[in-house]
Amino acid sequence: MKQFLIHIVCLCMYIVSYGQEEFHVFPKDHNETPGTQNGTGTINNPWDLQTALSQKPDIVNSGDTIWLHQGIYNGRFISTLQSLKSNTFITVSGFKKEKIILNGNVNSSNKNVLEVKGKQVIFKNFEITCLGYFSRNAKDEDFEVITGLEHSSGEDCQFINLKIHNNPGLGVGSWKQTGGSLFDGCVISNNGYIARDGRGISEGMYTQNISSKTRIIQNCIIFNNYYKGVEVWSANKKAKYEYVKNYEIKNNVIFNNGNPAQQFKDNLIIASGDLNGINIAKNVKVESNFFYHNSDIKNGQIGGDAASLTIGFNKNAPVENVTITGNVIIGRNNALRILHAKSLTFENNRIYSGYVTLNASVLEHINHWNFKNNIYFTKKSASFRVAGDKDYNLERWQSNFGIDQSSIWQHIKEFDMPSVVNVTKYQHRDLTYKVVLFQKDGLDVLVDFSKPALKEGLSYRIYDVENSNVILQTGTLSEDRKITFPMQLSAFEKPLHNTTAQKTPSNFGVFVIEFNAQRSTPVSDEKDNIFKRFFKWLGF
Repeated sequence: MKQFLIHIVCLCMYIVSYGQEEFHVFPKDHNETPGTQNGTGTINNPWDLQTALSQKPDIVNSGDTIWLHQGIYNGRFISTLQSLKSNTFITVSGFKKEKIILNGNVNSSNKNVLEVKGKQVIFKNFEITCLGYFSRNAKDEDFEVITGLEHSSGEDCQFINLKIHNNPGLGVGSWKQTGGSLFDGCVISNNGYIARDGRGISEGMYTQNISSKTRIIQNCIIFNNYYKGVEVWSANKKAKYEYVKNYEIKNNVIFNNGNPAQQFKDNLIIASGDLNGINIAKNVKVESNFFYHNSDIKNGQIGGDAASLTIGFNKNAPVENVTITGNVIIGRNNALRILHAKSLTFENNRIYSGYVTLNASVLEHINHWNFKNNIYFTKKSASFRVAGDKDYNLERWQSNFGIDQSSIWQHIKEFDMPSVVNVTKYQHRDLTYKVVLFQKDGLDVLVDFSKPALKEGLSYRIYDVENSNVILQTGTLSEDRKITFPMQLSAFEKPLHNTTAQKTPSNFGVFVIEFNAQRSTPVSDEKDNIFKRFFKWLGF
């Protein structure tokens, strides 16, 4: 019997080791173990990054992990990795908590810091950026457009805990042939440049989807990009098929996009520019997000152009089956724009805006809308402004169109909400939480960490995402599990990357808090003990 079990165990161990291999990558200029093209991918003879990303499926395949070790990887890289086994991924990840930076500020004909062409690959735990000096102005002779992450082809990829920032071009381009992809826990900021005419160019994320598979964007922080935050969009005016569809956008914080160019732009737009009425933005769910543009809410500041959420763009392509639920939408005069929408659900949202902007075309479709349980904070009671028609107060809006029956209106000076907007644990980072706070008077906020069941005595570090290279506060979790977060940040060093971009005022902040986990016995030792006991039973 034991002999039989020995054969089974050996076979299982062989299958596991054969089916899931680990490979290692180091920068080319590493002092001890530089990565090379001729490496074997072992810890002592590692690959360079481009060599690792070019491996064929007979070397790196389903279930394998490529570990990136600490350092700066100078270059512009293309990944053609692909997993051939359904629902099983190749993983390209930073090793443990080491700091890995892909730096695209190099001489190259490639226009992307990282281009992804493969399928079923997970990329996580590293930065994509341009370091050092580079021009942000298209008028400069040395100016060059560089995209951070170009996801050009390949379905079912995942992008987890990536920091994509300070690229003189698009932060993320994830295009129509890349359906089923997931963006989770990414920070996308300060991407873009100034065009020759002075406008801000390049979004945090520009995305399309031709697939029936749903694309998910969740738990991300997207801010201070030179143009819009997220565009679920196509500018093609003569489309012949649909490719802006099937999205879930949930629990993200998207704020102050357009700020570096001194023109606030849409934090999120869902639309299409198609004149043929074929490529219609449809089947999009927007749930529990926080959209924000700088506003002195305590004093009722509302003037100026600062759209936070826009639905629809072209009359010939009104959006269909778009659901907006549980969001906070804060901006200036036109924070919420519903321009062209055929079928729209809008429920349980809280809006701070000068007014709600609508185009006359919505009157053709408004009987297909489902609005309820919203709270509108605007500067005038006649807050629903239909271009080409008239302004409606909530009562007339309800009676004329039969929608929003359970919604309420209040003046902007009455705007308020719970100070702790959201505390979300990062799924793929140990004991790390995203904390979104709003306190219109700019007072410090007490956050309760008892619900995550964290243990007393854990040490912690707090970072402001707008200045994430500096530890804002440290401490130890007390018996009551409550931590005070500072909202008055004006005394801190200005964190933004250019002199015109303004930091958020003290009424709003996004923070990351990391707790230090303590284990008496490493996980690997526990696993080893199981095997040791088993082999002891076998007589070894």
